[in-house]
Amino acid sequence: MATAREIRRHMKSVSNIGKITKAMKMVAAARLRRAQDRAAASRPYAIKIREVLGHVVADGKILAGLDVKKHPLLQKREEIKKVAYLVVCSDKGLAGAYSSNVLKLALAEIVKCDKETVIITSGRKAKDFFAHRGYNVIKSHIGFSDRPQFTNAAEIARDAAKRFAEGEFDELYIVYTIFKTALSQVPTLEKVLPVEPPAQDEKSEVGASAEFMFEPSENEILSVLAPKYLETVIYSALVQSAASELGSRMTAMTSATDNAAALVSNLELSYNKARQAGITRELNEIVGGVEALKQAQE
Repeated sequence: MATAREIRRHMKSVSNIGKITKAMKMVAAARLRRAQDRAAASRPYAIKIREVLGHVVADGKILAGLDVKKHPLLQKREEIKKVAYLVVCSDKGLAGAYSSNVLKLALAEIVKCDKETVIITSGRKAKDFFAHRGYNVIKSHIGFSDRPQFTNAAEIARDAAKRFAEGEFDELYIVYTIFKTALSQVPTLEKVLPVEPPAQDEKSEVGASAEFMFEPSENEILSVLAPKYLETVIYSALVQSAASELGSRMTAMTSATDNAAALVSNLELSYNKARQAGITRELNEIVGGVEALKQAQE
């Protein structure tokens, strides 16, 4: 049985850990609101720009008039030889199951894919996960998982667009986490490149037969809109993932803080029992010593 001193040392250690987890919970909670607002603001724009470009590529007349070399992001490859996955994850741990859930989804999709695959990662956890398992990680982006800026998304988009245009891969999927609430985040897979027409059953304000008028011209507008689409979709994924990471971390640290408090309470009971047993033992020794002295004097 542990001594009172050992139990007290353990109590102090657990109490200090509880203070750290409580501080991390408060920091995550303070930053979550802002991240949640950014995620909510970015998603409608990302959905709409994807929708508009989808209807553009559905119009064969527009595509026929485009210069293929100037608009590689809008051109569908005749044969899919290599598929890329952009996996958005966290740089740090202590965020519950956030990282493991998105990595589990990405790994399952990669295993199912019957084509050659390459991986682009955003976040140190994703980089280490796939590199350790021997997958072909062609590019890693780290250092901004919980506070992404649009410049980070633009950097990822430029690199991915360049590799796609040069034929390093023929399709690009993005695996990230959609933020619902602090207790609910949904790992998601979306196809990003090439831009595809919307599904037949999708209903939107932009009809499948809508005619677009371009000013000054299709080539000039789409040469700006297509790269902007990729940047916007990736930025939306980054901010959704950042909000999910903070929400998961806040939940995990709340649970850790509560568990630390419960453990300290149990240790206090054990400490009081050990202390009481020590006092009882000392009293018995004193009483026994007094009795022994009396008997010696008699």
